[in-house]
Amino acid sequence: MPELPLWSFPAAQEITEVLEWRTDVLTSRAGEQRIGLRPRPREIVTFRHRLDALGMARAAELARAGFAGDWHVPLWHMALQPNADLAQGATEILLDTGLSDFRSGELVAITVDGREAAAVSIASVLADRLILAEPLGLQLPSPAVAAPRITVAPIRAGVLTSAIEVTRRRQGDGTVTASFLLRDAPDLVAPVLPTYLGRPVQTDPSLVRRPLSASLRRAVEYVDTGFGPVVVEPLGDVFERSETITLKAQGPFARHSLRRWLWSLRGRQASFWLPTWGRELQLRAAMTSGSTLMRVAPVASLQAYVGRAILLEMPTALRFRTITAAIAEGADHRLTLSSNLGEPVSLTTRVHFLTAMRADADRVEIQHGAVASEVTLPVVEVPA
Repeated sequence: MPELPLWSFPAAQEITEVLEWRTDVLTSRAGEQRIGLRPRPREIVTFRHRLDALGMARAAELARAGFAGDWHVPLWHMALQPNADLAQGATEILLDTGLSDFRSGELVAITVDGREAAAVSIASVLADRLILAEPLGLQLPSPAVAAPRITVAPIRAGVLTSAIEVTRRRQGDGTVTASFLLRDAPDLVAPVLPTYLGRPVQTDPSLVRRPLSASLRRAVEYVDTGFGPVVVEPLGDVFERSETITLKAQGPFARHSLRRWLWSLRGRQASFWLPTWGRELQLRAAMTSGSTLMRVAPVASLQAYVGRAILLEMPTALRFRTITAAIAEGADHRLTLSSNLGEPVSLTTRVHFLTAMRADADRVEIQHGAVASEVTLPVVEVPA
């Protein structure tokens, strides 16, 4: 089998990664059932390369020779810097392999000072290093290279999904854009998040700092005969809150955790808790450590409180509870929680509603910049 061509050009601008699942959502009046039809996503990555005249010519000739075939594609959005300098003759690269997608028996791309990458075969992958199948040689431009000058990225097989675009600013300066559909998607493990009632709780601090937009609705049908009043007929019993959230991850660990969390959603299939961060429940009295009674300013009807999950921002940790009963007490409402907090609750404690949500799209687009990754995700409320 002939060796696959290497798309060796380093990405000089923002990288776009698209993850596509497929979920069948069966709706009913009381809720919905979600069936995952594609357990692992399709991955499409788009690279933009800033190249000189020779680089643009090489890209054009590579495309001409192998456009319809498979390629070896360095995944620059998963690239890492080694933890130690590299020298010619070395057979190990020290780095945290758990933060990327290195695989035994596959290839790794090595680039120095942003030049074109060279591929090296991986013999085995350990937690803190890559063991190479052969010593480094011509992959390095000098006998020893400092770690900050080196970038190491995993390589996966892929196919081009669209035409390669070349935009020239001048004769010797241009941008080449290429999109690849990657093969053999990994099976990433969900990150460790706080959980409540069997669901993970998304408490990423970047979500708190980003603007949240929300819409509130219920499925209805408007009946208009044209001769009288318009009649509204409910089509479902579930009230829906939909939002668009933005998450930002900076640094290799946070970036990898973000991708793992998106993987765990499996498109529209899995649900999670999302705090409103709206401080809806404002305390009217402090609580003792053993109390389950919370006195708050009225914000809803008494029946609307029951069964709602809440989040309390305690000094030691975030606490999650469920409201089991509600009564009026003078001008306030007194809520009964599922259990006590185990520590005093001050009057200034922030309390938010928790909403069970799922992604409202099977297609997720991640923008990978030089120092951070960002994703904007539509989510919709599901029955708790």
